[in-house]
Amino acid sequence: MRFSVWPSPTRPVSEILDTARMADADGWFGVWFADHYMPNTGTEEVDDGDTHEAWAILPAIAAATERVRIGPLVSPTSVHHPALLANRAVSIDHVSNGRFVLGLGAGWQINEHRAYGIELQEPGPRVDRFEEAIEIVRSLLDEPRTSFDGTYYQVTNAPCHPAPVQEHLPILVGTGGPRMLRITARFADEWNTWGTPETVADRTAAMEQACAAVERDPATVWRSAQALVFLTDDEERAAKVRENAPADRSLIGSSEQLIELMAGYQALGVDELIIPDFTLGRDTQERHDSYRRLVAEVVPALA
Repeated sequence: MRFSVWPSPTRPVSEILDTARMADADGWFGVWFADHYMPNTGTEEVDDGDTHEAWAILPAIAAATERVRIGPLVSPTSVHHPALLANRAVSIDHVSNGRFVLGLGAGWQINEHRAYGIELQEPGPRVDRFEEAIEIVRSLLDEPRTSFDGTYYQVTNAPCHPAPVQEHLPILVGTGGPRMLRITARFADEWNTWGTPETVADRTAAMEQACAAVERDPATVWRSAQALVFLTDDEERAAKVRENAPADRSLIGSSEQLIELMAGYQALGVDELIIPDFTLGRDTQERHDSYRRLVAEVVPALA
């Protein structure tokens, strides 16, 4: 199992790039970055808070690193036109010398769509639109010209040049819904989901059913997951965290306890575990110290 980092878009740019450089030097597999414009409130309400734009940060991460994979986790097709997604991905693939992964989703954050006047459709048409978008993106990345006449997009003899550095630039889809999983099984190379091993187990079963429905070998889909990680040797603090943290997406405990918990992902065939910095410390030093402790004490037992 591989391990990747996920710096929050709320961090200063200097910290984001330092985290990426640290990951590159310390042997982490990838650096992921969320594609949002404001803190999520779960409603139409807008909350203040710095949020750096993913497609401005990703090429900076690519230029600051030499080895790690890089990608958005994930870019919503409700916001980005497929032609922009494909062309941006190719350019960053060149900046990174072939290390880019294009993470896609249908879109979900209510307040940013409302605030900027971007339509967030009902789930059915939103997934219809996503299906058209991912088919166009895959074709633009792979073919000399793309034409597509759909309900939401019309593309005519469109190029996407230069070609990616990678012979096949991977597309990742972050999703858990049945229809989105079938689309992922048809078009994507990688699948991503949130949750503890128990949560991921249910979603993995659904993903494998989706692969069967489209006659795809599920072993050909790279699987990644992420959870909130609380690294602490203080059992009293761990107990308090358990009372408040979301139980279906939190891993809490010492290095030894985290190894035991994370082994559950290995047993499910998860290829990559992504660790956000959201819960790793109150400042840059604490967050970086936590990452260094994880890569020294936890990763070697599971890699």
